[in-house]
Amino acid sequence: MHRVSRRQSRGHSTRLVGILALTLSLAVGLDWLAGARHTWALAAGPMEAVKGSIDDALRILADKELKGQDKSKERRQKLEAVVASRFSYEEMSRRALGAQWTKLSEAERQEFVELFRSLLINSYADRVESYSGEPINYVGERVEKEYGEVRTKVMLGQAEVPLDYRLINRAGDWRVYDVVIDGISLVSNYRGQFSKILKNGSYQDLVEQLRKKSDKLAASSKTP
Repeated sequence: MHRVSRRQSRGHSTRLVGILALTLSLAVGLDWLAGARHTWALAAGPMEAVKGSIDDALRILADKELKGQDKSKERRQKLEAVVASRFSYEEMSRRALGAQWTKLSEAERQEFVELFRSLLINSYADRVESYSGEPINYVGERVEKEYGEVRTKVMLGQAEVPLDYRLINRAGDWRVYDVVIDGISLVSNYRGQFSKILKNGSYQDLVEQLRKKSDKLAASSKTP
């Protein structure tokens, strides 16, 4: 058994996000599932919360009645519901945008959250289909006031890849705001990209680029 190199880790990053069943998308019309997750999460610690969501997603992936191309839309909606009940898109957006967030109006913030969420959906939604039973080992958790971190390791062949979740407690519910793959933060990665765009242009330039990239990814995911 060996750990992957940082270069290999970067190459595996999008696949690993899929393995988590973190399709990073909006739950539509599946309130029953989101409600169920919220009910038990109120009494759970961060590890129980993360494990419960991943287990739910893996059950969906293993469900024989949801197999096949004709079930892809239903399967994706169910996975989206699991993710939406565990991730805080607003917290992810705030951290990814950085100082610019404080300069936005409430309407602009809502628009950015929607755009960032759409980008994440279209970037990672199809990656979940690549999951093929790789073991997920839960190493431990750390809690400090309203913040928590859950450490896991994922086996890819003979390679062991650290995969950590950072969470914040909101009204008794642990919500993920970042995923760290072998030391590489998803949110920090996007913050670097956004900062570069803002340095060389305006906030509206960033919004427009997010919209175009998300639309392009959405169109390519629908292509057979």
